[in-house]
Amino acid sequence: MSGEETARREAASGSAAPIGDGSCCLPEPAAGEIRLATVLHALADPLRLRIVRELAAGHAEMSCIAFQLPISKSTTTHHFRVLREAGVIRQNRRGTSRVSTLRASELSGLFPGLLEGLLAAAAAEERRDAAARPIAATAASAAATTATTMTAATTTAAAVDV
Repeated sequence: MSGEETARREAASGSAAPIGDGSCCLPEPAAGEIRLATVLHALADPLRLRIVRELAAGHAEMSCIAFQLPISKSTTTHHFRVLREAGVIRQNRRGTSRVSTLRASELSGLFPGLLEGLLAAAAAEERRDAAARPIAATAASAAATTATTMTAATTTAAAVDV
């Protein structure tokens, strides 16, 4: 069955709504069906939160391959499906691609401040982690320098004894 035929069947059955440009939305909950627990579960995964952060960073629409996630295609598909079925994103078919859009206004209307708070918390965590990395790298570098200095001092002492 062709993709176009599948889209027509889904649109006819009501499981996907046609869009003005001829593309088709994939099944998603209506705004009134979105539940807080489901949204929180979807956003609890770091990769799914990363997807939402990228969409919220000003990318109105992004195709799935644009995210460059460090996982297989099938796992990427799973993560997008979880976000879509939770009502966090909307996906439209555009040719052979799926384009994702964050349902920010709908989520803000249902759960005021939730999305903004989660995005701010994720950004703060990223800054905290980034600030901790140089400290750890500096400590490791200092330890390596100390070990090198001690090895050089031992070698020098051994040469003096000979």
